[in-house]
Amino acid sequence: MHVLILTLLLLLIAVCSGMLARVGKLRVPLPLAQIGAGVVAALLGLHLPINPELFMVLFLPPLLFADSFRMPLREFRQLKVPIFSMAIGVVLFSTILCGYAVHWMLPALDLAVCFTLAAALSPTDTVAVSSLLEGRRIPARILHLLSGEALFNDATGLVCFRFASAAALSGAFSYSKALEGFLLVSGGGLAIGVIMAFCASWIDRIAIRLGYIDPSLQIVMMLLLPFAIYIAADSVGCSGILAVVAGCMTIKMSGILQEAPTATRLNGTIAWDLIGYVFNAMIFVLLGLQLPELLHRGLKIAHAHNASGWVLAGLIFSVFGVMLLLRFCGLWFTIVQRMIAVRLSGSVMPRPSLASSLLVTLAGVRGAVTLAAVLSLPTEAMGEAEFPARGLLISVSAGVIVLSLLVASVGLPILSRLTPSTDGEPIEREEVQARVALVRAALETIREEQKALVDAPDGARDEARIEIVARLARLYEGRLTQIDDGEAAASDVREDALQRERLELALRLRLVRAQRKALRGLHNSRAINDETEWSMQQELDFEEQMLRRRARRLPHKLSSDASTEAAAAE
Repeated sequence: MHVLILTLLLLLIAVCSGMLARVGKLRVPLPLAQIGAGVVAALLGLHLPINPELFMVLFLPPLLFADSFRMPLREFRQLKVPIFSMAIGVVLFSTILCGYAVHWMLPALDLAVCFTLAAALSPTDTVAVSSLLEGRRIPARILHLLSGEALFNDATGLVCFRFASAAALSGAFSYSKALEGFLLVSGGGLAIGVIMAFCASWIDRIAIRLGYIDPSLQIVMMLLLPFAIYIAADSVGCSGILAVVAGCMTIKMSGILQEAPTATRLNGTIAWDLIGYVFNAMIFVLLGLQLPELLHRGLKIAHAHNASGWVLAGLIFSVFGVMLLLRFCGLWFTIVQRMIAVRLSGSVMPRPSLASSLLVTLAGVRGAVTLAAVLSLPTEAMGEAEFPARGLLISVSAGVIVLSLLVASVGLPILSRLTPSTDGEPIEREEVQARVALVRAALETIREEQKALVDAPDGARDEARIEIVARLARLYEGRLTQIDDGEAAASDVREDALQRERLELALRLRLVRAQRKALRGLHNSRAINDETEWSMQQELDFEEQMLRRRARRLPHKLSSDASTEAAAAE
């Protein structure tokens, strides 16, 4: 019962923080609001220590699986070199050089202990970055790079952390053994993820063909798969993180999702969005719950060494500054390397702007994975030898996490406005071309049907069918004209055309709102039952979602105006 009450309290705090983050004109980034709510709850007496092993098994698999699914395979192949350069090269580069920098600042600390701290701080938190960048127009290439990096650098950082902490406890370290262990842990995790996902997709495909599975059961199986993959890989000493990422990529490439029923895809999307929101919120609330105790512990350590809290704060700022500088240097080393390779191949690569480079640098936010790693360091209470300077490492890591979130929440919105405009990005043009192709395919089918009706003998003609086909032809021709007009307006960048599209979207959103109000009135008057109301509500929801997607593709100012009018309509 105690665990159930604590879980419900966490969910309540997450919901309240989400509401408070949107109160007033100054909207606070959701991660900071959730962390702040956790801090307030801790000060009011709620204490819930993190079990690192349970945390990693419970939260990481579904979130990694969902993030991997959102990573487009084509862009991943195109960006694989910079992604792995950032996820592996920059992490190793930062771990080694930051370790030496911390050792220079605190010579009393053993070098292996400094490497342990640097390795724990090297993984970035894609959850926090996604929340901070939500609703902002960022070039798709940057978003894909950050997402791909975060999928793999957790594994790199945690493997480095494992070897560094083992060296600090044993007093022996070998670069060759560490490299060999890194390859074994990483390769084993990738292999386990691919094999288990392939077997799961094969079983699922057979079950679908034999009719032994329904959409709800299929969604539950998909939710359990990342946990099974992570536990299987972790139980044999391999990287569960890489196993989950590889498993999701295998599922996507297998095509099983395209063969699944439509209800599975629609309901599965809703289920994954809900799980992602709840788990993300609980992670940041848990992080906030730990901060007061960690701050108190850090101040006690400082006073025990005859130092003030300002000394601890200076150490946190210094470590954060070193990590930022190393990330920026590692990023530009990757960029220069990429530019040289592209030039040798005879192609041309545009030089990234300083604003976009700083954006990627500040997006290296540290999060709960870092805290879980340092909290997993052994203590005497665990029946093992106390890890050297464990309290100091935990306090510095917590400080860097909060500082990185604060700096990113201020800097990312500014840098996102300074990055080059994303109007007319390839992915947006591809979407328009795909819509045109789909409408033309439908028109081709309609014309074939019209031809068959015209060629039919007079006695065999179906007037009702002729009328329906003609109406569908007009409908799809109108859609094609609308798409072409919208594309022409975007290419000409005519303010009046964009203004008309904004007004149309705002009006159509108001019409959806009016229909929803009328539907609720019919239900309240018992003219329709709950089932009919729910079914028609879903249709309106899908239409509203489509309109809001169109609004997001408009230039930023116009899309904001459309959203404002839609909010006013609601």
